[in-house]
Amino acid sequence: MIGGLAALLLCQLAGEMLARALALPVPGPVLGMALLLAALLARRAIPPALERTADGLLAHLGLLFVPAGVGVVMHLDILAQDAAPIGLAILGGTLVAIGLTGLIAARLLRR
Repeated sequence: MIGGLAALLLCQLAGEMLARALALPVPGPVLGMALLLAALLARRAIPPALERTADGLLAHLGLLFVPAGVGVVMHLDILAQDAAPIGLAILGGTLVAIGLTGLIAARLLRR
């Protein structure tokens, strides 16, 4: 599991370094995930150590939401103050995501 975790952290580090070096408006972990995806696609297989590590992390995924929940509770006053724009952004983003998912699914089903 240490090898898989090291690979994940190295991809995150590479993404962070890339984001900072190029001053990209994308978070480093997102770039690291894209680098990991590219590496896995090039390899055409998932290394067993990485697969075991990913399965272990996914088994405890609920724990990763605890810090986000604490952040929401700590900033309830800000959320209440800006409830309308936040709600509109959530609603708009959800509608766009559903619409794009429907369009992509329709095009893929036609093939």
